[in-house]
Formats: sequence, C-alpha cells, structure tokens
Amino acid sequence: MSKILKVRNPNDYSRYLGQAEQHPLICVVDYKRVSPVRHSLNNYGIYGIFFHDEAEIDIEYGCGRYDYKKGAVICVAPGQIGGRQDNGETVNLTGWALLFHPDLLCGTYLEKKIKGYSFFDYRINEALHMTEQEHDTLVSLMRQIQDEIERKRDAVQDAIIVNYIALVLDYCQRFYNRQFITRKMENTDVLMRFDSLLRDYFEKDMQLSEGLPSVQYCADRLCMSANYFGDVVRKMTGDTAGNYIRQYIIQLAKNELSGGGGIAQTAYKLGFEYPQHLSRMFKRHTGQTPSEYCAGIRKR
Repeated sequence: MSKILKVRNPNDYSRYLGQAEQHPLICVVDYKRVSPVRHSLNNYGIYGIFFHDEAEIDIEYGCGRYDYKKGAVICVAPGQIGGRQDNGETVNLTGWALLFHPDLLCGTYLEKKIKGYSFFDYRINEALHMTEQEHDTLVSLMRQIQDEIERKRDAVQDAIIVNYIALVLDYCQRFYNRQFITRKMENTDVLMRFDSLLRDYFEKDMQLSEGLPSVQYCADRLCMSANYFGDVVRKMTGDTAGNYIRQYIIQLAKNELSGGGGIAQTAYKLGFEYPQHLSRMFKRHTGQTPSEYCAGIRKR
C-alpha cells in the first residue's frame, strides 16, 4: 500500500523535512538547508511551487511517472497528488519550494485571481522549464518571502506575503508565455495533430456513439492536460480550444448543407442529440440559422 503524506497545511511538509514552523499558512523551503531528504508522495490540500537546481528525479504525478529535471518548475493545487513514495532512501537537493494555504488568500484580490493561473492544473510533463535568468528571479523572490516570514509577525505581514505570492505567480505566467513562444514549432505540431484527431473522430463516426468531441477528450488523446492544451491553442489561434472544435463542426455542417443535406439529417450525422442544438451553435458562430445559410446558397 502506498505511503502518502497528507499535506493539509504548509508545515506538514516542513515537519516532514525537519524544518521548524515559520508561519501557520505559508512556508518556504531552501532544500540546501534541509538536505538530505527522504522522498515523499504527497496528497496536497494547499498550493505549492517547486523547483530543484541539480537532481533529476523520477516522480509520480496523477497516473503517470515523469522525470523532474533541472530547471523545471512544478506547480500543484489542492486536491492533487505528486512526488515519489518514501522508500527509505535520501537524496541531496538544492532548490526551493513555496507552499501556502488557500486560507492565506481569503478576502484578498488573489483569492479569485489564483483560479486564472491555469498552470496549477498542468501535468508534470508540461512543467515550466526556466532559463537561468528566470531561475535567478524566482530564487530572489523566494529569499524575500523567506526573509519576510522569519520576521516578527505584525498587522501588515500577511498582506506583504500575499503580494509576494502574486508576484511569483505573475512571473511564472510570464515565463510560461515565453515558453509557448519558444516552442512555437512544437505547438504548430499540436495544432496539426488536433486537426488530424478531429478529422479521424468524424471519419470513424465516433460522434454517433460518443457525441461531439470535447476539449478534455482531445487533450487526453494528445497527452496533455485540458488547461495546457487550451493555452497552446489560444496562443496559436487566438481562440479557445472549445471554439476551435465548434468551428470545425460548423464547417462540416456547411459542407453537408451545401451538398443538399437536410438540417435534421446533418445534425444527427454530426452527433447532435437534437437539430435545434446544431441550429443554436450555427447561429452563434455564423450569425445565420442553417435555414438562412441554405437559402443563401440557393440564391447563388
């Protein structure tokens, strides 16, 4: 049976590493200070940002196993499981971790904003790979947060800490945006595979048994999380993955309708449960109903 460390608050992880409690809702770990450390497979009830400087570790995340390489940033959110099961071995690490409880954000602007940082839902093989300069920026911020939480607590300390966390997250977002740009060719390949996946889906008539293809289905088939996949599509096309799928379906519908297919026949052939569902989607994306589109074709 797997040994899983329940990390319900940041200091559950601190205590596991032998580090003294710094603050009830946040901790910063400088792995150089606590190494060597035992592995741990963690069930997180908190947010965490991890990066190691040297070690390349084979770790678990969700249902997979991945290499956690030098320079990679891993972001976890409440409800996720990740790490490596304690097998009694120890490993020397350098690098940092920032862990904080959602309660720290209660009543702050970051409480809602944090849900917009989609990288907290990325899979480990979609981690951020930092440049040296980006690494140094994050290390500097970690040290500043560490200095702040080691001070005597006062009325403004938590507000200062939340602002530091927001800065870390904004920098991570900037670094991810840079990564999307530098991987443009790879992302172009993702779009090609996305199109191929949609084409195969309808050529094999999967819509008749499975319904319309979803973003989650496409992401799973492309071995990505839905959030990461959505971000790639948005960066490459300026539109959401959901809209990309719907536009693909609308084009198929136009092909059927222009070839003489009836509206109901086209709807059922494309996997819609009811013809009016196709009509609503068609109107929303083209500004016309299928009937109006067909009438326009006949006038040509």
